[in-house]
Amino acid sequence: MSRLVSAQRVSTLVGDFPRSPAYVGLADSLRVLIGDGRIGIGVRLPSERELTGALDVSRTTVTRAYEVLRESGYAEARRGSGTFTTVPGGQRRAHDRALMPGMGGDDVIDLNSAAHSAPPGLVEAYQRATEELPAYLSGPGYFPLGVPALQARIAAAYDARGVPTVPEQVMVTAGALAAASVVAQAFTAPGDRVVVESPTYPNATQAVRHAGARLVPATVDPDGWDLDALGATLRQTSPRLAYLIPDFQNPTGHLMSDAQREELAGILARTRTVVVADEAHQALALRPGLAASMPRPLAAYADDAITIGSASKSYWGGLRLGWVRAPLAQMDRLIHARIGLDLGAPVFEQLVLADLMDRADEILPVHRERLVAGRDVLVAAVLEHLPEWTFRVPDGGLALWCELPEALGTATTVEAERRGVVVAPGPLFAVEGGLDRFVRIPWTASAEDLTEAVRRLAAAWDHVSSHSGRNADRPATPGAGLQRGAAGRVMVA
Repeated sequence: MSRLVSAQRVSTLVGDFPRSPAYVGLADSLRVLIGDGRIGIGVRLPSERELTGALDVSRTTVTRAYEVLRESGYAEARRGSGTFTTVPGGQRRAHDRALMPGMGGDDVIDLNSAAHSAPPGLVEAYQRATEELPAYLSGPGYFPLGVPALQARIAAAYDARGVPTVPEQVMVTAGALAAASVVAQAFTAPGDRVVVESPTYPNATQAVRHAGARLVPATVDPDGWDLDALGATLRQTSPRLAYLIPDFQNPTGHLMSDAQREELAGILARTRTVVVADEAHQALALRPGLAASMPRPLAAYADDAITIGSASKSYWGGLRLGWVRAPLAQMDRLIHARIGLDLGAPVFEQLVLADLMDRADEILPVHRERLVAGRDVLVAAVLEHLPEWTFRVPDGGLALWCELPEALGTATTVEAERRGVVVAPGPLFAVEGGLDRFVRIPWTASAEDLTEAVRRLAAAWDHVSSHSGRNADRPATPGAGLQRGAAGRVMVA
């Protein structure tokens, strides 16, 4: 059955589109809506007659707008069925297949990468940045610390969160991973120990490994951080750095409280450990009211803390921008490490991000609403189709960290891949192996894809678990798994 979008919905989305001429303005507005996902790919557009009435325009305006969409590759006519949305080159054009190991075909649902499509307003930000760009063209274009306008906005954001910051404390990088690489190069030498959470974000720890450092795991269990155990690890190993994710930890989704941050800062001071706080998910608070009452940054409690931020999760991965905020005394060290890797992030994208940050109060709430909707769909699907799996629903972030009854995470994801779903098994997030009882499922895909992905994942789990020697019966009703196994492990925030 074909998906469709109503004429009234299109009218709401295009709003007061430019009308000089009207068909061009309508076509441009529809291209933006299709490109950023507010109107999905493969969706049937309203008939010309229906849209004419909803927009109060002439039939010719709609006809010509649809012609422009078809000519530019954003729509196709199907005889007897209507006009359907598409994108130039097909849907796979929008995805880098390198992120999908060994997979191909249009029927693949990629949940390997916890990243969302672009939020509304991005195209307009690019257009405004184009107007700002000429002022930078007379210079060489190298900004090792970042374009001053963006540095100032990032510094102001930290000020607003209770951490006084001047622009000179900010270094803009080509993504958060680049930021992690710069920090690792600046503060570690081959053989140095770095304490990292386990599970944790594997790409960031890889950046630390590339600098030659040795990783020391500190367990984050399904209930959160054990600060006593972390303190013992710091005392026993004397690491050069501790890399932590206090805000919606990836992949568990835990949020460190203010009291925990204050206690942790004391531990770090006593062990003379510099902490690197990864705040890539900090803006993704999904519980009502939490965005306005988030815990203060770890740097508010640990003066020498180094903070990593990212535009990829809050705005769009295609911007490829991140940053480092550090004490002024450490900035020369960071610059020396930076110029051995690159000479700065692209100017144009920095201007785009500066514009987006000026409008964060408009853009981020809409982005969070999309994430909440995806999270709720995913939770419902897992409860219905995988009732044996246990999890907690985090207050923010991008994914569920699901615990399986048996250590079959890798086997299940391999079988799921054969069925057209790519998800990440727990061992991928482990520092020293293990965690095969876990699977991470992001909620960043469409509702339809999330539901279908969980159905396929459930079929994969049934296949794998039935061949594992298990004799236990599955719960007879959806949600029955909530009363057994790890008590209290499934909590709806």
